[in-house]
Amino acid sequence: MTVIGYHASHEQIPPGMLLAAVRLAETVGFDAAMCSDHLAPWSTAQGESGFAWSWIGAALARTDFPIGLVTAPGQRYHPVITAQALATVEEMFPGRFWAALGSGEALNEHVTGDPWPEKPARERRLLESVTAIRRLLAGERVTVDGEIRVHDARIWSLPASPPPLLGAAVSDDTATWVAGWADGLITVGSDAAATQRTREAYRGAGGRGDAVLQIHISLEDTLSRALEVAREQWSHATAPAEVMWDLQQPEDFEALADPTDEKLRQAVLISGSAEALAERIAHAARGFDHVYLHHVGTDQAGFLRRCGTELLPALREVL
Repeated sequence: MTVIGYHASHEQIPPGMLLAAVRLAETVGFDAAMCSDHLAPWSTAQGESGFAWSWIGAALARTDFPIGLVTAPGQRYHPVITAQALATVEEMFPGRFWAALGSGEALNEHVTGDPWPEKPARERRLLESVTAIRRLLAGERVTVDGEIRVHDARIWSLPASPPPLLGAAVSDDTATWVAGWADGLITVGSDAAATQRTREAYRGAGGRGDAVLQIHISLEDTLSRALEVAREQWSHATAPAEVMWDLQQPEDFEALADPTDEKLRQAVLISGSAEALAERIAHAARGFDHVYLHHVGTDQAGFLRRCGTELLPALREVL
């Protein structure tokens, strides 16, 4: 049975309100939750960005279902600090936590003042970070002098077993690469052909564990209102894909966005009908073990109540 999860968007919702939202998500019937780990929002209209590591401890303490996050070790976070955070959360909430590790975006990482590497260097840095993190979670003393530098580090408070470390990928090539080290795959998108190719690339390269999909959706009372909400809150996704990893400020995304109806529909599943939306989600998520729904609007309580009465029952019928 496919796990249906709720995505908690730190970029759009203040942390306290987001904590109430994740509690409501469990109440209305979601199986799990996840969040991203940002320092900045994608756009000035979103206007938030709480600290995911503080929030996830509170969220796990106030719910009973699993919650994971997507994070990027190597620049903003030294990998030893990431390992310590992973160990602490898993020790407190065994079996309810996972993390997906990616190579990051300049939007969040440029603040260190270090140069933003090209993708091959970012991938080398991520692989060194993952290797160091796994060794630290195994209780080893670790020294590394490469893309990252670690001096004789160890983690003292360890969980009984480490949490799953998934790999984040949005292309077939990256999915093939993360298959070599990840405990599972997480990708994002609503185009069924593209999501299936990414999943198949991961499995074809020997990728193990769960395949996880995050989908951006806009569900409102009418189609026109759903489109309006997507344009207001998620226009950054219409910026050219090839530059999104390298932009440093929300204003940079806004300058390059092209929020036509067609481009928005490519980035977000937009609908006024929960039943029709459920069919489209199921089509994109076929073959995935988990699907996490991110409503791009700011009225999370209204969306979640509608999930409980309409979207979740419809989705479980077709998944």
